[in-house]
Amino acid sequence: MIVILLLIELGILPPPTPRDVNPLHIFDVTPMVPTPVRTVSRTVKPAGSAPPKAKPKPQPTPAAAPVPTPPTFIQMDSTSFAATDIGKMAPAPSADADGAGSGKDSVAAYGPGEGPGGAPLYYAEWYREPTHAELSTYMPANGPPTGYALIACKTVAAYHVDNCRVLGETPGSGFGRAMRRAAWQFLVRPPRQGGKSLIGSWVRIRIDFTPSGVATSG
Repeated sequence: MIVILLLIELGILPPPTPRDVNPLHIFDVTPMVPTPVRTVSRTVKPAGSAPPKAKPKPQPTPAAAPVPTPPTFIQMDSTSFAATDIGKMAPAPSADADGAGSGKDSVAAYGPGEGPGGAPLYYAEWYREPTHAELSTYMPANGPPTGYALIACKTVAAYHVDNCRVLGETPGSGFGRAMRRAAWQFLVRPPRQGGKSLIGSWVRIRIDFTPSGVATSG
């Protein structure tokens, strides 16, 4: 090693070339400028503040009121005008509490004294005839298929009858007793005399039983 150094010193050998030489690095030392930060301004509303008022809605324009049409007068002659006079019109027939009205007088079935207690007995005028269902409940179980029943009843308010009595029946049929018991369902107009209802008077009711149904009469 000493020999090699002497040879280098004498210039006989060239000096060794350095191997690990770091390359030169260049750095930019310009100072960095900070990027400006954007700030967003927000308005903070105080607590309890009133909400913004809504914009008023446009009001519709009111439609124009219709122009009233003048009344039209009907031209009438003297004859037509006289026909409209309500003072000369006939009054409507009146009706009492039981709807008897002022129709024809009732006809007595028998003369005075022939009814119960010596009272007149009038033919019955039905307000509503009884139905088969109303009568069948009281029909005798062993009665004949045909026959009749004749009873006398006293008229009371609301078209009803009361205190019925048997006047006649098909012999051995029991129809008279059956109809007397069913009579509380009957609705009969009271007799009339002089346009007035005779509530409390007696009426004659006949009911016939046939194969085709029931027939009622006064």
